[in-house]
Amino acid sequence: MNDLFSPSSQALTQQIVNQLELGAFADAEHAAAQAREQFPEDAELARLQGIALLQLQRPAEALRVLEQAARIAPQNIEVQCNLATVQLANGHADDAIERLRAALRLAPGNPAVLLGLGNALMAAARYQHARESYAMATHGAPFHPGIRLNLAGAELELGNTEPALRHIGEALEIIPQFDAAFALRGRVLQVQGKPREAADAWLHAESLAPQNAQFPFAAGQALEDAGQLTSAAEAYERTLQLAPKDGPALGQLLFVRRRLCDWRGLDQLSERLQHAVSEENALVSPFVLLAEEVDAATLQHCAVTYAATIAQQMAPLRKQLDFKFAKPSPEQPIRVGFVADGFNEHATGLLIVAVLEALTGDDLELHLFATTADDRGPIRRRLATATTLHDVSMLNHAQVAQRIHDAGIEILFDLNGYAGKNNAELFALRSAPVQVNWLAFPGTSGAPWMDYLLADAAVLPNESRSFISEKLVRLPRCYQPNDNTRVVAAPPSRADCGLPEHGTVFACFNNSYKLNQAAFARLMVILQQVPASVLWLLSGPEGADDRLRSAAVAAGIAPERLVFLSRLPHADYLARYVHADLFLDTLPYNAHTTASDALWAGCPVLTCTGRTFAGRVATSLLQDLGLPELACEDEESFIAMATQLGNDREALGTLRHHLAQQRTQSPLFDMQGFASDFHRALQAMSARYRIGRPPVDQDL
Repeated sequence: MNDLFSPSSQALTQQIVNQLELGAFADAEHAAAQAREQFPEDAELARLQGIALLQLQRPAEALRVLEQAARIAPQNIEVQCNLATVQLANGHADDAIERLRAALRLAPGNPAVLLGLGNALMAAARYQHARESYAMATHGAPFHPGIRLNLAGAELELGNTEPALRHIGEALEIIPQFDAAFALRGRVLQVQGKPREAADAWLHAESLAPQNAQFPFAAGQALEDAGQLTSAAEAYERTLQLAPKDGPALGQLLFVRRRLCDWRGLDQLSERLQHAVSEENALVSPFVLLAEEVDAATLQHCAVTYAATIAQQMAPLRKQLDFKFAKPSPEQPIRVGFVADGFNEHATGLLIVAVLEALTGDDLELHLFATTADDRGPIRRRLATATTLHDVSMLNHAQVAQRIHDAGIEILFDLNGYAGKNNAELFALRSAPVQVNWLAFPGTSGAPWMDYLLADAAVLPNESRSFISEKLVRLPRCYQPNDNTRVVAAPPSRADCGLPEHGTVFACFNNSYKLNQAAFARLMVILQQVPASVLWLLSGPEGADDRLRSAAVAAGIAPERLVFLSRLPHADYLARYVHADLFLDTLPYNAHTTASDALWAGCPVLTCTGRTFAGRVATSLLQDLGLPELACEDEESFIAMATQLGNDREALGTLRHHLAQQRTQSPLFDMQGFASDFHRALQAMSARYRIGRPPVDQDL
């Protein structure tokens, strides 16, 4: 056996350590392999080779070499810690925990072992035990900033944001310019609902480590939440300079630029994103892709890829929670839960409130889980009266899931999907036995945790079935409910709205990200062909209005023919439709709630039927309303009909009169009828679950 402390062995060891510190992992691995031929019984050389292999993303080889080191020196604590790291990298957190607990018996209180044990417990989603392990490690290594930071991370996962901030502060006292500490502070502040402060923390982390692409991306997300879209776009651009193929950054930059109506180079950016989704399985938010010219197969592929990553991330926590479900007895009511960030003066609340009020019966219990705080508005009050409303806005995913499970929810609806405050992580925990995708996200979730998608035959005809991952429940009416008690306030004058006294008023109050270059070009052609007409748009963020005026000028349209509406209270916004002669829709993403608003307020909607769910919602609304002739099959017929109607005041008047009649006679605004159909859907889903049958497609 070679002497462990021989000079030649020490010299080789130091050389390899130096290479590892410089990041020359291939050189270090090669040097260690050669040195071990000379000193085959040197455990430290084997350990260093294992570390180098791990850094080279060769975990199987690293495991083999480190096991050799452990056979040479079974009492070597560092080797045991490294072996646990490899087990963790291979996804075997429980094995790593067992190994490190054995090492702890050999070296009680060893901070390195306790740190490794904490990391393994975090990977297994055993956050409380991880916190205890890190806390014990601080006694042995009081000036180790990483342990303090990991302790903060454990507190954050447990929902304890103030202790997390305190431990981050302790880490920064040890190393004042610790980039990871500022990054974690950003995460905590984001959870606390302080996006501007979170952005500042992430931007400081970026200034300390300008080559780390995660920092500008996270800053961009926080800036988006804070409503600072131009700065967010700049942060995403910096991310892509460091990581040109980063799928999330590509998606968010594209979406923010669409919101800003900043169309420079957008076609190329969209192509890059679509290539990343189709060729590289990039992790892209499916919601971002809805506004792009893609087919249903691409949307499904994006959703499946995204959901698979979420499922993998949440698997340890799901395993820890391990929810079990007791089958309800036949006479027990169906407990139905709805999760959303919109149970306020928000599109979701406005759509769903009347149908929930109409859903009565001893066989139903309705529960709402609100992920945003009470705005004390009338919609929230009505929802709280009609259901049992749980404010879970201050809880983390695990806590919300536990609340849902404790409430005994049998059928749980995700009213967000990938829109708004994404509920994917929550639903991946499977806190209810039957989970349904409905309303805010118009498309398949692609998720293994989602059993059903609730839709209708207009938005998802038979030829679209193969692109839906869930089982499909189709209502015999438009899948989108409406509040048929909405109040339309008294309108101001045309002049007060900035509109001319005479001439046709075309409206398009869709969100700015739906108004792409092609849709805008169609609208400009219509303005050219309808003299003295104007286009009334919803005012966009941070210079979007001026960009649209410039685009109009480039298309030969005077900029004053674009009129912009600021955001208003809902009743006042509805009142403006009195002055709108015809709502012109967008593709590939239609008006959804906005189309319902226009129709309820008496303004006809002209749409073009798209290829995907998101582009067929207005068609579904018009079919239910008895006005299918306003759903065009292609853009040529859309332009032709808009032009014809815009030049015919009498035809517009006839259409508005017909719409007023249909509003009371058609199924679209019949919420008692909707509630009856929805009730049947609930009974069908519940019955299959209660008799032990798997979900199936159902046309009601």
